[in-house]
Order: sequence, then C-alpha cells, then structure tokens
Amino acid sequence: MAVCARLCGVGPARGCRRRQQRRGPAETAAADSEADTDPEEERIEAGPARCSLLELPPELLVEIFASLPGTDLPSLAQVCSRFRRILHTDTIWRRRCREEYGVCENLRKLEITGVSCRDVYAKLLHRYRHILGLWQPDIGPYGGLLNVVVDGLFIIGWMYLPPHDPHVGDPMRFKPLFRIHLMERKSATVECMYGHKGPHNGHIQIVKKDEFSTKCNQTDHHRMSGGRQEEFRTWLREEWGRTLEDIFHEHMQELILMKFIYTSQYDNCLTYRRIYLPPSHPDDLIKPGLFKGTYGSHGLEIVMLSFHGSRARGTKITGDPNIPAGQQTVEIDLHRRIQLPDVENLRNFNELSRIVLEVREQVRQEQQEAGEDPAPPREPSAKGPDGPPAEGSREPGSGAEAAGQSASSGQGQPFVLPVGVSSRNEDYPRTCRLCFYGTGLIAGHGFTSPERTPGVFVLFDEDRFGFLWLELKSFSLYSRVQATFQNADAPSPQAFDEMLRNIQSLTS
Repeated sequence: MAVCARLCGVGPARGCRRRQQRRGPAETAAADSEADTDPEEERIEAGPARCSLLELPPELLVEIFASLPGTDLPSLAQVCSRFRRILHTDTIWRRRCREEYGVCENLRKLEITGVSCRDVYAKLLHRYRHILGLWQPDIGPYGGLLNVVVDGLFIIGWMYLPPHDPHVGDPMRFKPLFRIHLMERKSATVECMYGHKGPHNGHIQIVKKDEFSTKCNQTDHHRMSGGRQEEFRTWLREEWGRTLEDIFHEHMQELILMKFIYTSQYDNCLTYRRIYLPPSHPDDLIKPGLFKGTYGSHGLEIVMLSFHGSRARGTKITGDPNIPAGQQTVEIDLHRRIQLPDVENLRNFNELSRIVLEVREQVRQEQQEAGEDPAPPREPSAKGPDGPPAEGSREPGSGAEAAGQSASSGQGQPFVLPVGVSSRNEDYPRTCRLCFYGTGLIAGHGFTSPERTPGVFVLFDEDRFGFLWLELKSFSLYSRVQATFQNADAPSPQAFDEMLRNIQSLTS
C-alpha cells in the first residue's frame, strides 16, 4: 500500500482508490458520512493537499521518468497501464542511453531500422553492461589487455598492444577482437573481428562475476590463402613491425616463433578476467597506472604500477615464458632512498653495485632482527627478467609520503647508465628525480626457479621511470600508457588487492 499511496496521492481524508472500488454499499456510505465534515476542519486535519502522479500531464511524466535510472523503469511499468504506455516513449530511453553509457549518436536514425532506443538500452547496453571495462585474457604466460567500450551503437572489445620494440615512448596500438550490435529487434548480434576477412559470427558467454569468454563460430575466416607461413609473416609485421630476416638474434627469433605458435592456437576463443586500475593517493610518488616497459628479447610489455604504503609494485599485465603475466616484476622500497654518485663514478658499474649491495645487506640484517627469513646471498645468474641522505640510507618520515614530497619538488640529478649495462632503448632521460632500492623478479624459461634480485628504481618524471637489474646488467625503461579507460576503477582498495592476488595465483 505504501507504493500505491505514493502514486495515487492518498491523504488522511482520502481512501485509496483501489480500496474504494472493492468496498460494498454499506462501507461506502459509512466512509461518505465520515467524510461529511467541515471543509476547514478537513483541511486543518489533512494538511497540505497532495498531488497525485497519475494526475500529472504525460510530458511531465516523461521528464520525471527519463531522470530515473534505467534499471528502475521496468518496475515502474508494472504500476499501471498509463505508466507502461508512457515508458514506451523513446525520449526516455534515449536519455538513459546517453547519460548511463555515453551514447552520443543521433539515435533517431534507429527508427529507420525499426529498432527503438528502448531496444538498444535493454537488449544491448544493459544486457552486456557487465563486460564493459578492462580485462586480461587467459593466454598462458602472455596475458594481454582488453578494453571493452561502448562505441557509438556498438560494444567493441579492443585489444591494446604495446608499440613496436624498442620505441617505448610511442602510443599504444589496438585492434578489435569482437563487437556487439543490434541489427534487429530480436536480440543483439555478436561478431568476431579476428583475422583479415571482416566480421563473422561469434558468441559471448558471461561465465560468472568478473569473468566472460568469447568464441568464434567461423574460425575459417582466420585462415589466409598462403597458409601458416603467410599468417606468420602478417602477424610478425603487426606484432613487431618487421620481418624475421630483420631479427638477427637467434634466441629472439625462437621466442617470437614460440609466441606465434602458442597464441594462434586459441583462434580468439578466450576467457577474460576483470582487472582494475590501481587506486591513487595524494602522497603517491607518482600517479599509479599502466606503463609500457622494455624486457630485452621479449620486447615491450605492459606493467601496472601501484602503491602499497611504503612499497611500490609493478605487476605484469602482459608477460613472457620467463616471467608470465600476473607476476610482480619489480618491487620498490620507498623507505630506502639511494643517492647516486656523480656522473663519472656512476659510469663505474662496480661503484653502483657496491652501493646497492650495501643496502641489500641492511635489508637482510633488519629481516634477521625481525625474525623474518631473508633470501640468501646469490651469485649473478644468466636468467632473464625479465645534505642529501647518505648512500643507501633509510629516509625519515613515512616512506611513500616523504618520497612523494621529494619527487614533486622537481630537483633533478644527472643520470647515465654504467658502462657494461645494456638497454633496449638508449633514448632514456639524462636527468632523474629520485632513486630507490628495489628488487626484480627473474626466472628461467617456464618460470622455473624464480628469484628476486637487487636493483635500482630510477624515477625520471611523472610519466617515466626505469629499473636497473644489477645481476643482469640490464636496464628497463618504462613510459606511461596515455589512454583514458572507463569502467576501470576498483570499487575499493581491498577489491584491487584481491584482483592482484587472483591474477598472480593463475601463473604461480
């Protein structure tokens, strides 16, 4: 009756219209005699007169209904036949499409195809709302970054790819993997966009919360007339921007061929798991987010930088056979600032190594005093990765907060790579803001014998940082992904941490 009272405008001196219709003659007469009172007394007892929603003109009801969330409108349609008729007005659903999903196209053109804005909202946008946002495909160690967006009258899944190695500063590349649109009033159509023969029949299944899968129903559209060789040459141009003859490193050729064989077997039949962008805090060293980084013969990979109190972590969104996607590639101790020597001494690798190893020894001693199990000293390996304060001293303050204040001060110092340290990209900044002690994860092929090794985190500016892998004598340069992602914020810091644990557990 509460809903009925709100909609019918019931006051203390008026009974519900529906209830009145069910009264007998005696009850009606009794009610009429009770109502036969002085109008002034009734006005005083009843208070201000209430206006019924049912008495409002249709155009005003359209404005009211159009301002409500689209998910509430089906319940409103069950109140009465008048509301149900008004809710067929396309103006209401056109506004919901625009305000909730950002559809800015002229939806009036849909009338030509016989598809209403209500159909677009209910059968396309609302139905597939759970797959909007960022996702990581399950492609073994390689992972990936999928962004599902509303694009005009389509929902499109764009796979984001790093720029061609070693141009870490170039913008991201992207290609469509699937699209969903409404071609007729019955239901939305899912199309696979993989391959070079245009869109063809596909299928999407929402497996469970934060997980969905895609399937191509016409994988013959992925094949090329020249067979696997032509497919490989085409993939190589798209993935690396070169031919196999241009790649002289034999190990790199093997890695590229291995990736093609592994990834092409999926034929765009993939399972995706939701990922969130890291939450930010005013005291963070720099704004967290997605970065492109150089990883030797593996090429460029996507890493998510996040802050956790006095530590920063880099988690792989794309990976390789050594360190797969989902693993924590670098960890930075924001309490342990490293003061680099002058440029001439910095060129001496042994001098930088001495500074870093001293910090590592401090960490080991503190862990022993705290009763933790420190990692034992280890010899350099052949695995792949993937005044001022005293050298290697612990910074006062709260770690992340003190570091963030220092980084924002804008004071820089000269930076140059030590002699003997290799870098895929020699176009790194020659001035840095801050340096911190950190560890990087290295492992053998197949993620065998993973170990954390000491290194130096180098902050260049708001959008670039580097990591010097001490034992590998290698330097990785990272550049921020300059893209805006919708529906990608974590609902809470706890949800983000849980997401990190989940994607890491898949490849541990």
